[in-house]
Amino acid sequence: MARIAPLSGFPEWLPEGRAVESHILRTVAHVFELHGFVGMETRAVEPLEQLLSKGETSKEVYLLRRLQDDGPEQQVAGDKTLGLHFDLTVPFARYVLENAGHLAFPFKRYQIQKVWRGERPQDGRFREFIQADIDVVGSEELPFHFEVELPLVIAEAFAALRGIGLPPVRISVNNRKVAQGFYEGLGLADVEGVLRTIDKLDKIGSAAVVEALQRDNGANEEQARACLALASITGTDASVAERVLALGVRTPRLEEGLDELVRLVETAAARAPGVVVADLKIARGLDYYTGSVYETTLVGHEQLGSICSGGRYDSLASDGSHTYPGVGLSIGVSRLVSRLLAAGLSSPTRAIPTAVLVAVADEAHRGASDAIAAALRARDIPADVAPSAAKFGKQIRHADRRAIPFVWFPGTDGAADQVKDIRSGDQVDAQATTWAPPPEDRWPAILPQTS
Repeated sequence: MARIAPLSGFPEWLPEGRAVESHILRTVAHVFELHGFVGMETRAVEPLEQLLSKGETSKEVYLLRRLQDDGPEQQVAGDKTLGLHFDLTVPFARYVLENAGHLAFPFKRYQIQKVWRGERPQDGRFREFIQADIDVVGSEELPFHFEVELPLVIAEAFAALRGIGLPPVRISVNNRKVAQGFYEGLGLADVEGVLRTIDKLDKIGSAAVVEALQRDNGANEEQARACLALASITGTDASVAERVLALGVRTPRLEEGLDELVRLVETAAARAPGVVVADLKIARGLDYYTGSVYETTLVGHEQLGSICSGGRYDSLASDGSHTYPGVGLSIGVSRLVSRLLAAGLSSPTRAIPTAVLVAVADEAHRGASDAIAAALRARDIPADVAPSAAKFGKQIRHADRRAIPFVWFPGTDGAADQVKDIRSGDQVDAQATTWAPPPEDRWPAILPQTS
């Protein structure tokens, strides 16, 4: 039989990896709910024209079509070409427009789903992956303070994962008004193009960016060097604004963006010291961002790229008569899991939830073993029953291979039941209605790994 070749870019974790992923999903959802975000899902597909209207994504969209084409005469009126969503922001914007009359604004939601992008797989970059998003959307207006609050919610979610071995994170922030106002002040017309070029700075380097700005975006060398000088500025206080203005460009849009950026980093410095830093090379390539933009990296693992990004958008959701501005961030859960596993940073205490394996003396008494397992489960103790009535030594080995810490032996002929800790060898009398494992053994835990 031919060996099955895996599909590149479609991660399938072993049980240990899935346990780590599940812990992350539960943790971030809990933090989001603590801050008032409500969970929701959207469909996996959107009309192709809607997907293609939100930035340079045409090369990434997977189309959805039937294997058998019935021809134009058989198509239902209104059928559209559909594509799998490449992020959760575009479908969320559509969801808001369709359901605005039923939502209370500002509407705070979190969404954890798979997305699909047809790009080249590499370390931490997949074609199918899970994102965990939070967004706040307003009706006609959305106060700036949400642009401050959302990265701090994300910082709290990542802090809650430090106990499983997640390295510290750095949330780099910028404001598109700063960049746009600066480029306009320089006399550059292709502002969106310049933003996309600057967004490649970490990938291609400063010399290549200067060349691309002149070749592709209409800048002369002096303008290109000024763009690079702006992108080199970082900080966590008002000195960021001073250094930007020292470059000799002033526009109302630039000054508005600087005021917002300083308010963000100074508030963050007080509430999450050392986590949020202004970094004026952060541009975000998607066209719909209009204010604050964010990129998050793991400290010590910066080569992995951003593990959480997003920003403010004012016109992504609009039906012509009403506009729903918002701000959101998206955690790349699959990218995060891939690094935790590949670097050996996290692992579960056991790969399966079972804490107790109930032994079976013989098949005639399997019903008694089933009843014991049911009594344990009723008390929130995960239990399984041995698959066969083999010798007890073989049943113990079955538990050991699965890292199940306890084996339960039903009593016979009036003898008491006994439970054995197969790690220590201790064996005691027990009743399924009262016995419980130590708290640390009841459910698997995710632990950090030390070198």
